This record gives sequence, structure tokens and C-alpha cells, in this order.
Amino acid sequence: MIAIAGVGLSLIYGTTGLTNFAHGELVTLGAVAAWVINVTFGVQLIPATILAVFVGILIGLLNNAGIWKPLRRRKTGLIAQLVVSIGLAISLRYLILIFFSDRAEPFVDYQAQVERHWGPIAITDANLVSIGISLVVLVGVALLLQKTRIGKAMRAVSDNRDLAASSGIDVERVIRFVWGLGGGLAALGGVLFGISELGGRVQWEMGFKLLLLMFAGITLGGLGTAYGALLGCVIVGLLVQLSTLVINPDLKYIGGLLILIVILVVRPQGILGSRQRIG
Repeated sequence: MIAIAGVGLSLIYGTTGLTNFAHGELVTLGAVAAWVINVTFGVQLIPATILAVFVGILIGLLNNAGIWKPLRRRKTGLIAQLVVSIGLAISLRYLILIFFSDRAEPFVDYQAQVERHWGPIAITDANLVSIGISLVVLVGVALLLQKTRIGKAMRAVSDNRDLAASSGIDVERVIRFVWGLGGGLAALGGVLFGISELGGRVQWEMGFKLLLLMFAGITLGGLGTAYGALLGCVIVGLLVQLSTLVINPDLKYIGGLLILIVILVVRPQGILGSRQRIG
């Protein structure tokens, strides 16, 4: 789930340079959309999740068109855009609190899960399904980047935006696609996180809980590199889950944040990132 949501965050950073602190709220909005479709309209959870992904795509596109594209046209600095993203994140978080609920709300057709024990590891059917969906989606994203024309354009823009534009690539079209893709992946990650980690529930601040773990993952893998985000987020996710074997489960997210600190000190460019000279 961290990897699914984190890849979108990394692609947005790679193509625009924006560190989007509001990405966690895209995760929450996707989960809330699935809950509304499931509970209010009586749609079963699987089709509700698919519809929520389309809602996430729409939210991502609207984010770009309404906020970030005008800021890019005005050549607003990245620091100013970072501050805007923080303000947007806080605003969205408390709007969700006002209009949704301050309690964890369950999906209608989510059933209590029976844990299967493999030695010290306990896992439920919902966890297995979430892992399977995550693997399929991540492989799909990797193939998209490697095999398709838009994927190659995304990598070109991420490597050198000006050179990509001079070679005939429509940079704004690529950025628009990345925002849509990032919003859809965030929505799917939010639903899977609610199913596998929150017992089939949705919380108003669930995206904020994932945000720093996403940053830890993409920093570990290498900022702006999609494959690095895949690798880093998978590693962070595994370490977070395996840490429950030795520490209190309520403290499991601490390990991911410690990884973020260590990587920034020891290897700031991440596993697959490269050193860049500034100035």
C-alpha cells in the first residue's frame, strides 16, 4: 500500500519537482470516496474501489488544473509551491474531518477476518488479497514506464524537462497524465490501507499516517525515480510490518521514520538516485 501511493508521489516529484505534502489527503479522499459509494449507494466493495480510483484520477487532474498548472505558468518557486501543498494538506484534512467523521467508519460488506499463522507471522485473507493487488498494480506501473510511449515520455521529463520539451514531448500533457495516475494510485492505496491495516475502516487522517512513510520509501529508493520509489517503499513496508515481531505494533511506524533520518544522513540520493551538484 505504501508503494502504490508512494509511486504516484515520486512521479509527481520527478516530473514537476514538487514535494507534495497534500498527497496523503489524496489517499484519504480515495478511501472516503470508496466508503461513500459502498455505504451510501450500496455498491459492493470491489466495484466501489474501482469507482474510487476514477474519483482519485479526477481529483488529481483537478488539483493540477486548478492549483499547480497556474503556479507553474507564473513560474512560482518550488519552495512557495511546497508551502502551498502544506496549506492544502491541512485544509483538506480538516474538511474531511468536518464532512466525514472523526471516528473510523467501516465498509458495509467487509467481513471479520480470521488470522492465518505461519510461525510468528499472522496474516488474513484481506492482507493476502491486498498484497496480490499491490503486486499486480506495481508490475503494471513498471511495464507502463518501460514499454509504453507515455511511460518513456514520463522518464524523459523526469530526467531532463527542458531537453524533453526540445525533443518534441508535450511536457504539460505528461504532467497532466502523471497527476491523474498519481491520484488514482493514491485512491487505490487508501482503500487497500483501510482494508488491510485498519480492519476494513476509513479514518479521516489515514493518509497523513502514510505520508511520512511514503517520503521514507521514495527517499530510500531515490527521489524522483519511479523504480527507486517502488524498491524503497516495498523495503519500508516490509520493515514496518516485520518490526511488529520485536516491538509493540502501535510503534511500528517509528522504524520507517528512522529509515528516513538515516538515509538522509548516510546516502541522501537514495539507493537508485545519483549525486547532483547544486551551484
